[in-house]
Amino acid sequence: QVQLVESGGGLVQAGGSLRLSCAASGRTFSSYAVGWFRQAPGKEREFVAAISRNGGNTHYADSVEGRFTISRDNAKNTVNTVYLQMNSLKPEDAAVYYCAADQDYCVGYGCYFGFTKTAPGYDYWGQGTQVTVSS
Repeated sequence: QVQLVESGGGLVQAGGSLRLSCAASGRTFSSYAVGWFRQAPGKEREFVAAISRNGGNTHYADSVEGRFTISRDNAKNTVNTVYLQMNSLKPEDAAVYYCAADQDYCVGYGCYFGFTKTAPGYDYWGQGTQVTVSS
């Protein structure tokens, strides 16, 4: 089992940057794919980005491609962390951002490098961090 804690959210002006962190507990964190999702008020939770277990492969939603970068640190004896670097933020990026971990290797339709873009495919979730973008 893994526990996830997000941090790094806040208020930023349009065009600015934030880096979100997702700190994970558990010795086998490298065996989980990790995704970032976001949910704005009145909207469904949507996929933002995901990264494979070894960090070698990533996938992004079209709306953030080229502006956001997901990365992870699986090093031993450190706090295993997944990051979401967000640049050129827009007001429409404002939402609660969640990280999630997927313990099952995704194979087949809708799978990318062992992970999925769909929220139900993830097993563990953090509590979320608020991102607000002022215009």
